[in-house]
Amino acid sequence: MPRWKALPDELDPQIKEFTSQVRRLVDRSGLSIAALADRTGYSKTSWERYLGGRLLAPKGAVVALAEVTGTNPVHLTTMWELAERAWSRAEMRHDRTMEQIRIAQARAALGEFGAAEAEGASGTKTAGRGTGTTVAPGIAGPAGVSPTIPPQPTASDADERENADRDAAPEVNSWGLAGYEGPSKTSRRPGAPAGGGSDARPASPPDGPGWTPGTPNPYDGQPQGARPDGGTPGKGAGRKGRLTMFLAGVVGVLVVVAAVYFFTNQGNGAKHEGAAKSPSPTASSNPSLPVGVKCSGAACNGKDAEAMGCSGDLVTTAKTATVGTTTLEVRYSKTCGAAWGRITGAAQGDQVQVSAGKLRQTGDITTVGDTIAYTPMVAVKDAAEAKACATLASGRKGCTK
Repeated sequence: MPRWKALPDELDPQIKEFTSQVRRLVDRSGLSIAALADRTGYSKTSWERYLGGRLLAPKGAVVALAEVTGTNPVHLTTMWELAERAWSRAEMRHDRTMEQIRIAQARAALGEFGAAEAEGASGTKTAGRGTGTTVAPGIAGPAGVSPTIPPQPTASDADERENADRDAAPEVNSWGLAGYEGPSKTSRRPGAPAGGGSDARPASPPDGPGWTPGTPNPYDGQPQGARPDGGTPGKGAGRKGRLTMFLAGVVGVLVVVAAVYFFTNQGNGAKHEGAAKSPSPTASSNPSLPVGVKCSGAACNGKDAEAMGCSGDLVTTAKTATVGTTTLEVRYSKTCGAAWGRITGAAQGDQVQVSAGKLRQTGDITTVGDTIAYTPMVAVKDAAEAKACATLASGRKGCTK
């Protein structure tokens, strides 16, 4: 029974060629899917999709595969770039097809809605015809009855009505009192204008109720503002008003200057106070991690590299050593600020350990048939701080420099 299933017929030829080349490299290496996942840092499920043609492998997986199988990564990535372009074109064609399907469905739905609306409109018109009511165009009112317009009065009629109203109504002055024609001419002050303006103060009030002719004028000696003719204040009041406005403006300017001075000094004091305080040595902000990365630095101690998203494109082999037929490596992720040890080509009972200062993590092979083991991570600032050692089941030991 063949190891691989046939690739889908609808795949682009360049994608087929690339996927077939990847299958040949995996067959040549003799690695299982699980071992390939451990060696490259990509999950077993992902590799099953890559090798089955259901998903195009990312560039990081291709580079990791070339490293594991000892293949020139330049040739393999060139084939991947061609396959990636073909994959993008296929996705664009699929998107256009789905868009056309959605447009056709929308047009069909709108067509059905328009037909239903047209049927409803025709039914309404038929019902209107059945009522027997005919509306004459251009004529307002119910049942086409033309409204009657009342006769409009002519200019001569309006003049006669105005004269009649004037004769019937008694003369009323500005105070609402009938029969008063203004102040007495004999009681007007010398030099006062005859027009009765704002400067003309009446010497006697109107001949109304509450005042007997011949008595003193009750309004003489009162301030001009209290007169019934509504006179305006004199020049003295105008000067006082302008002085008040001027003083109010000066006070407002002083308030604004004081506020600006206060807030400016307060800001400078806050700056000096902030400059005097030294930053806390323990305060640190969390670094901005890429998508999928779940830890950094000390937070990665004792964590699994693949589970924390520190493998794949983010990992490099910092140190390598050979212990018998086993390859010993120090794997380092600058993004996560962590390192871990790994052995490949090993057997059951072999053990790997990574150390950085006082931190130590260990991993071993406990299952028959497994050839790869790696340790949990230790936090390091640089790959040179990490050291990996291997202890084989045969008793042989070795470490990286």
